[in-house]
Amino acid sequence: MTDDVQTPVVLDVDGVRVSRRGRDLLDDVSLRVRAGEHWALIGPNGAGKTTLLALCGARAHPTAGTVEVLGRRLGRVDLAELRRQIGHVDPRHRMVGDNTVREVVLTGATGSSDPVVRWSPTAEQEARADRLTASVGMEARRDSRWSVLSQGERGRALIARALLAEPALLLLDEPATGLDVAAREHLLDTVDALRTAHPEVASVTVTHHLEDLPASTTHAVLLREGRVTARGPADEVLTSELVSAAFDHPLVIDRVDGRWAARTARSARSAG
Repeated sequence: MTDDVQTPVVLDVDGVRVSRRGRDLLDDVSLRVRAGEHWALIGPNGAGKTTLLALCGARAHPTAGTVEVLGRRLGRVDLAELRRQIGHVDPRHRMVGDNTVREVVLTGATGSSDPVVRWSPTAEQEARADRLTASVGMEARRDSRWSVLSQGERGRALIARALLAEPALLLLDEPATGLDVAAREHLLDTVDALRTAHPEVASVTVTHHLEDLPASTTHAVLLREGRVTARGPADEVLTSELVSAAFDHPLVIDRVDGRWAARTARSARSAG
């Protein structure tokens, strides 16, 4: 983790344990994220990524240890109010109505899944929603209904929604889930561009696949069976040795043009 004490800490997870029905989902997990950092949470199924992201998003409490989000400690703060200051991108986002892209983006102001009855956005909120919609390449689809959008278009719309409330922390929960290669690349290009446009925003991205990480990723944490096996700058953590240990499988990790890729060590030897 960075030692730059001048950069504000937006997320501080310290010695956390989360237990459910007698089983530890997380055990002695610590993570500190500063403004402008972009962390990846990597690990196999059951490693604890979803549980850790729930803590980061103020959607759960730890059994032991402390979690501070945007300077406020869980257990001492109104979670609903805190969540409104955290941007959350989840491709499994559910709505009751078949809303337009513009309506979906504007729900970022209310933190609701659907437009709130008898709530009207301000002119400033509408203008910001339109600017963000255009910034993710969805301006031409602004009035399109959710049901006719591709999965990639939905992902980009949800990024605009998450940014509407000007969050200091952006959480991306497997944002490339269900996307074909072209849609994934478009989404990751969008994420890279937004990180450049909003340099003060910190982010945490959960994924199983290194190929789904944007080139702008700065840090990474590897999880295995609820424990951290490595964390720090991305190039120091996303190595063949450390990723192989986290997944208990021999892997070769390459980085080309800023992007990571993984393949089995046996395939790498055969290709050579």
